[in-house]
Amino acid sequence: ALAWIQKDLAKTGAKKAAKVGGRETKEGLIGISLLASGYGEGVGGVRAAMIELNCETDFVGRNELFGKLASDIAHTVAFHAEAPSDFQENPSLLRQCSIDALLDTPLMPKNVSLGATENGSSVGSAIRDSIAKLGENLSLRRAVSVVLPSPPEAIQAGLRVAPYVHGTASDPWLGRIGTLALVYIKSPRLKELYANDDFREAFGKLERALARQIVGFETKSIRLVGSRPETALYEQPFTLLPGEFNGKPVKNVLEEWALQKGLIDNAKTDEYQGIALSEFARWSVGQDLPSDHIVSSEFSL
Repeated sequence: ALAWIQKDLAKTGAKKAAKVGGRETKEGLIGISLLASGYGEGVGGVRAAMIELNCETDFVGRNELFGKLASDIAHTVAFHAEAPSDFQENPSLLRQCSIDALLDTPLMPKNVSLGATENGSSVGSAIRDSIAKLGENLSLRRAVSVVLPSPPEAIQAGLRVAPYVHGTASDPWLGRIGTLALVYIKSPRLKELYANDDFREAFGKLERALARQIVGFETKSIRLVGSRPETALYEQPFTLLPGEFNGKPVKNVLEEWALQKGLIDNAKTDEYQGIALSEFARWSVGQDLPSDHIVSSEFSL
């Protein structure tokens, strides 16, 4: 009986998907999955993803079933993503994912034990099943992932993922606007500093503030490009970081924070030291493509 129900649902979903397939999908959710946040956590590797799942109406965009589907797809992308093999030719860690390939990928539900799939569903079949249940056209618009193995013990540098999603109260990983930001930190004292609870707590606050700043402003680049400083992160007043640094340009805050926390060794000026934003992707639901979803990059790690 269960097998028949599943088969009937697949047939119904396929028919419904074909019927509503031409309808415009401009609503939906940005979803983020963070499986490994980087240096100082676990083995120090990075694994995360961000997706945009669209529907026709805001009503369905707020539906619990739709939100679960977005979470599961984001988790699937993060789980299956692979580290780039062509980093020397394309020095970017945030990589756009092929939607066609993702639709054939086995779905990895967020709240199911490792290695289990939901009735053998693929991402594409899960979307078709949800179309049958929700009665609207649904589409996976885009996805980006970042994977980086843990750095060698001798390297006093690391990468951290700073995620943030704004727009929903029920799930902090789903919303209308989201970012995945990669924060680079390097210091000859990094291992010693990161062993301190106060330092880790302060750095965590800085990471979250950077991600919220990117989402809170119309942030399109890291450094100034063109004549609009308000869209360049480093030129913006850092209003999302409370305390003594509030209101100062982000670039100045990162320099002063690194100096104050002891990351800078003045005897080693021949190499980079401190904190920098390496790359970020900032997405909002329904925004125009392709230019607005391009990952920004400052320098090669």
